[in-house]
Amino acid sequence: MTKHVLITGGAGFIGSNLADAYVARGWRVTIVDNLSTGDRRNLNPNAEFHEIDIRDAAAGDLIRRLKPDVISHHAAQMDVRKSVKDPAADADVNVVGTLRLLEAAADAGVKRVVFASTGGAIYGEPVEVPQPETHPTEPLSPYGCAKLAIEHYLHYFRVVHGLSSAALRYANVYGPRQNAHGEAGVVAIFAKRMLNGQTVTINGSGEQTRDFIYVGDVVAANLAASESDWQGEYNVGTGVETSINALFQTLASIAGLSIPAEYAPAKAGEQMRSVLDGRRLRALAVLPEPVRLRDGLNTTFDWFRKISW
Repeated sequence: MTKHVLITGGAGFIGSNLADAYVARGWRVTIVDNLSTGDRRNLNPNAEFHEIDIRDAAAGDLIRRLKPDVISHHAAQMDVRKSVKDPAADADVNVVGTLRLLEAAADAGVKRVVFASTGGAIYGEPVEVPQPETHPTEPLSPYGCAKLAIEHYLHYFRVVHGLSSAALRYANVYGPRQNAHGEAGVVAIFAKRMLNGQTVTINGSGEQTRDFIYVGDVVAANLAASESDWQGEYNVGTGVETSINALFQTLASIAGLSIPAEYAPAKAGEQMRSVLDGRRLRALAVLPEPVRLRDGLNTTFDWFRKISW
């Protein structure tokens, strides 16, 4: 029997790459997206699409009617800086919207929920590196608070309602289809500005570090999680710490540019270090080692070079 997955945010960066992978594996795929940041051009033609906001009753009604086997929940307000500016709006999408989906999933007898959580924003500044799943959770932004709250709600729905779930705590995901027009994708923003001959601006000193993971590795983790029965939280990261200055230099090398970056004041709510220990999930799911950063950046830059939108 064909399995059925409903992907929220399936017109977005990660969600659309994931939809393609499910379709390739023979799954029936339904996409729910309000297109606030997603793009119709990302939609897989073999997927069923519904333009709905996850906060609307129509989203829950759709889940109760379709009764998918798996819900892959990627729809979110994903900008840390916006969450700092308006915490209530962030919670409205990331907490209340998700709760409505979980209620519908429990009602519909959904077999599995895979939740796109966050690593660095949940852990806060590291007390050990790389940060394992047992690291203290001390978020420094409303965005991180909201994602952590949903992990607790997943535990509640699992224990009280029997809803199987896994939360995947992503490092900084990059790759083809990443949005270059918002605040959420530094690789995309840098690449697009370089291709347009514009100066790149780095907020803060540039010595803040992140763990950059290629979208293909994130897709592999999601597929494994959706086809398993593990419960709880799992890091999806490389364990490699890269400064924003080093990221800029690598991308400039790939682009063949020698124009220096400009620097601007650091942004509120931005932490200095983040690097995730992803070995537990890779061992459990028998996943390969992550794509090396320069290799992934080469592929990503080539994609941005070829697209016309």
